[in-house]
Amino acid sequence: MSRYFTQDHEWIDVDGETGIVGISDYAQGALGDIVFVDVPEEGRALSKGDEAATVESVKAASDVYAPVSGTVVEGNPALADEPALVNSDPEGEGWFFKITLSDPSELDALMNKSAYADFVAKL
Repeated sequence: MSRYFTQDHEWIDVDGETGIVGISDYAQGALGDIVFVDVPEEGRALSKGDEAATVESVKAASDVYAPVSGTVVEGNPALADEPALVNSDPEGEGWFFKITLSDPSELDALMNKSAYADFVAKL
């Protein structure tokens, strides 16, 4: 599986034509304690950069953007009952949705883990 990051702090793990999307540890730390997450519904078509999900914390609400174009195949059902998973395991069990990629070449514009770490270090 390959992991990519966006400048908006989303990550996507890609295995074949399917990706799992969430927000980075940096993003969850900036948001603070997560109290609500609204994930996209199965079957929703997304274009790269579309608002895909909403996350609310004690500090603010924020949108989560689609890092690539595709169709949502699953939203993380665990986040409805336990939104704090985004804080405790943002790059694991706190994922937001799974997507079937419609254009895998869009991954070329994203950062790998090392490039993302360099990007965050400059913020």
